[in-house]
Amino acid sequence: MKITSWNLNGIRACYTKGLMEFIKRENSEIYCFQEIKACKDKIPESIVNLENYHKYTNPAERKGYSGTMILSKKEAKNVSFGIKNQESLNEGRVITLEFEDYYLVNVYTPNSKQQLLRLEFRKQWDLDFTNHILDLDEIKPVIICGDLNVAHKEIDLANPKNNLRNPGFTTEERMGFQRLIDSQFIDCFRIFNKEPNNYTWWSYRTNARSRNVGWRIDYFLASQILKEKITSSRIHADVHGSDHCPVSLEVKI
Repeated sequence: MKITSWNLNGIRACYTKGLMEFIKRENSEIYCFQEIKACKDKIPESIVNLENYHKYTNPAERKGYSGTMILSKKEAKNVSFGIKNQESLNEGRVITLEFEDYYLVNVYTPNSKQQLLRLEFRKQWDLDFTNHILDLDEIKPVIICGDLNVAHKEIDLANPKNNLRNPGFTTEERMGFQRLIDSQFIDCFRIFNKEPNNYTWWSYRTNARSRNVGWRIDYFLASQILKEKITSSRIHADVHGSDHCPVSLEVKI
């Protein structure tokens, strides 16, 4: 089974840059999208009417902001939106699907913002999200995917020393990610690739993408019990259409 995750930075904008062609070409069993920036009635009809996929959408209350979506060939047994203690947020950041043998969680983690204005909120979010994942993991294995808005280690961004107190690379955010790793979750990409210069997001400024001055902030994480079933985890840096690129996971499940 192949799962593809992509922060679209606007589903309507990405649609005009080849999103449908990408979906058809990849033919993944599941697509998880973040930052769709659209309510349900503003999603392009070609995606809404896409055959053979069940659609699960969690738009933000605020127009043109945040939001997540999943397309799945297999219908989920159960679906939930959001996480405990964050119900009033209404930013459309989490979708959890329950299947027979596992849970799938699609997440768009909040950014701490410039000057770290939202760092305290982010720290609480990370705690609540981890608790959500651990509650699921007690029942059956979990696959997490999405934009976690943090570069875990120095290898995961081009200029670590210059970004030590910038959003996405603070000690607090990295500890939030490490909490999942310490809870026996696997960073799937690092099973197969431990090399630097593998990024998933590039600033639109200063031609960062053409120079590969980027950050790896889009992930697949999985319960330890699934490790032997994971056959591939890739970054599709050659796919354009957003300031992020897609990432994918292949797993025998």
